[in-house]
Amino acid sequence: MREPARTISANIVGAMRTLELLKDGGRFCYTSTSEVYGEPEVSPQPESYRGAVDCTGPRSSYDEAKRVTESLLFETRRTRGLDLRVARLFNTFGPRMRPDDGRAISNFIVQALMGGPIRVQGDGSQSRSWSYVSDVIEGMSRYFWRDAIAYDGPLNIGNDREVAVLDVARYVAELVGGREIVFEAPMPHDPTHRCPDLTRARQVLTGWTCKVPYEEGVRLTVEWMRDELANSVAAGGAATASGGAR
Repeated sequence: MREPARTISANIVGAMRTLELLKDGGRFCYTSTSEVYGEPEVSPQPESYRGAVDCTGPRSSYDEAKRVTESLLFETRRTRGLDLRVARLFNTFGPRMRPDDGRAISNFIVQALMGGPIRVQGDGSQSRSWSYVSDVIEGMSRYFWRDAIAYDGPLNIGNDREVAVLDVARYVAELVGGREIVFEAPMPHDPTHRCPDLTRARQVLTGWTCKVPYEEGVRLTVEWMRDELANSVAAGGAATASGGAR
């Protein structure tokens, strides 16, 4: 939201420059996002769903940059025979998240560890499919290079269990020690729900599934971030958190 030009450039210009450097026969692997579905009118969202992105939204630079980069890559495949893999990731979280990255789970954990309150934008009914990082990495690595796969994508990778943002806040509050939850104005253009249709992923990545339960993943993330914040304070640093459900 702060740097739309940089966000667009990182995706589109970055992809164009990388394509120029790619050797003949080289493979291009791209991590796209569930944000390309926008405010979905169907749930769960299959890869065939065209999405409902509002290009005037406050974070549309991210959504649209991912969408147009997908277009660039699939058109390059059509015109130049690009060996392509495109994965659409859903709300990944876990250890090594930046405390200030603006995502709901990191926001809530940092706010709680710093004494709260936990700030929920809107009424918290908006839901997401929270995907623990190790499960997503396993799916990506199998799709991108480990398995012999002849499928260009796009491919949804994530957890198909939806959890409301308010339930995330309550669970973090419980883990940290009963922090207060307060409600703030909703973020404009914040999707009300997000859930992947994993039918194709289960066909392409035989046997793959998200194995880490949401509750265990949040607990592990709280433990890691508690240590990270303690180290930051010891080193004279500070952490802040603000943002929405993404």
